[in-house]
Amino acid sequence: MARYSAFSIFRNALSGQKNWQRAWRAAEPKRSYDVIIIGGGGHGLATAFYLAENHGIRNVAVLEKGYIGGGNVGRNTTVIRSNYLLDGNTQFYEFSMKLWEGMSQALNFNVMFSQRGQLVTAHSADQLGAFSHRANVMRLNGIDSDILDRDEVQRMLPYLDYSDTARFPIYGAIFQGRAGTARHDAVAWGYARAADGHGVDIIQNCEVMGFIRDGERIVGVETTKGRIGAGKVGLAVAGHTSVLGAKAGLQLPIESHVLQAFVTEPLKPLVDHVVAYGAGHYYLSQSDKGGLVLGGDIDGYNSYAQRGNLGVIRETMEAAIALMPCVSRLRIVRHWGGVMDMTPDASPIICPTAIEGLYLNGGWCYGGFKATPASGWCFAHTIANGKPHPLVAPYSLDRFRAGRTIDEAGIGPFAWLH
Repeated sequence: MARYSAFSIFRNALSGQKNWQRAWRAAEPKRSYDVIIIGGGGHGLATAFYLAENHGIRNVAVLEKGYIGGGNVGRNTTVIRSNYLLDGNTQFYEFSMKLWEGMSQALNFNVMFSQRGQLVTAHSADQLGAFSHRANVMRLNGIDSDILDRDEVQRMLPYLDYSDTARFPIYGAIFQGRAGTARHDAVAWGYARAADGHGVDIIQNCEVMGFIRDGERIVGVETTKGRIGAGKVGLAVAGHTSVLGAKAGLQLPIESHVLQAFVTEPLKPLVDHVVAYGAGHYYLSQSDKGGLVLGGDIDGYNSYAQRGNLGVIRETMEAAIALMPCVSRLRIVRHWGGVMDMTPDASPIICPTAIEGLYLNGGWCYGGFKATPASGWCFAHTIANGKPHPLVAPYSLDRFRAGRTIDEAGIGPFAWLH
């Protein structure tokens, strides 16, 4: 694992950036592994790291069809929070928050976790009452949460529209002080480097084309780099979960949609927190470079593309200006799309499947980035022990057949209207 002194950083800078050590090895696949993780995003890399770190399983390969950081882990708005309402989600996302708080130290890599706090504005007395209910649930689970009145919100966020002509008057907000943001690509690099340090093979540009079976059991994968055997195989492929699941014979209750994000030209420091708009599915924060990072709703059609359309751009900008009129003259300098795998109840799936040797991690909807460490921790436990970690027992695939859905309003589109 690379270590850099101040002298080596200075020397490499003067050499034209030519002598840096690789953060992880450029591995080529072996004939077989104890575990193969398909998907080199945050969830797959975290799973591989915790398999090695927590369970001593180091004969592991992570197969990524592109490059590390090229999928959803590098295509999100970096928000981290644990302000969930329903039993199961509440405990899981708080566990994830606690892992975030120690992640840089655990990985020996600065993931730039900034606990700047998140406010979600309320735009009616009824909505503020619903937020009070959510805050009480959070407190009962040991999670920090406060209800702010209009004056308190105005002191913290003076740049919002508090005028008599505001499209949606502000009544107050729910505030979680430990929420914040992290650098998404640093999370991918940190987990990749830490997993590689445990001997995990990270194999890029290696697409899985199919599965190898011995009877009904999956014992390996067919890839663009040849056949690779495996004792167990885990799927962690974000928006392409249904595609890989179909190759294995799984029919999954998942739709894939594009979720767009936007960055404005840089400003002087203005937005100190993460702010979400209770009148619509819109949220923003300010990056270290000064740009406002904006997010909105998914595109309404099924797609595997990493680009969006003008309809959602218009709706997102309308929400931005309604909440914060001072942004109306800002230019958008770039935007991107991530592929979201959406489940019927807006909660994820982590479980062994009915196919022996195959394990599933998907359906993250809007919650994927913030769940990264807990997802990896619990998926690694599930693979290592052949049964779900207690925190993800409610996230089984068969809950849809049995009617045990976890219909979390705090995750999906227009969530804060409920």
